[in-house]
Amino acid sequence: MDPHLPAPRALTVVQLPDGTYTYTDPAHLPTPQQVPPQVVQHIHQAPPDRTVQRLALGSGIGAGTVAAGVYFGPLLVGALTAIAANLAILAFLAVALTWGVVTVVKSVGGPDGKAAAASLRKTRRG
Repeated sequence: MDPHLPAPRALTVVQLPDGTYTYTDPAHLPTPQQVPPQVVQHIHQAPPDRTVQRLALGSGIGAGTVAAGVYFGPLLVGALTAIAANLAILAFLAVALTWGVVTVVKSVGGPDGKAAAASLRKTRRG
């Protein structure tokens, strides 16, 4: 060993933030910081989420309005769905009955029935 050269040191391999690896001198590494243990709160200890109620009550509307929205919101959706279903059934029945009447008048009525069906078609077209 040459006395003029510094003593060899052990190099450490570290991973950089970009994922690459490099050699470094352990004397130049920062000292590790002591991190206090993190307290984990269990899910059954978490308070209930009342964000919507807080926003609603904080914006000036009362608890009765919040309760009415929670209660009547699904009722309104159900009522509108029932009304839409009833209207769809009625529209289907109107189309089916009109088609049936036109078909019967065409087949039973002879030439007069065909003329009546044609005039009915003309009035329906506008």
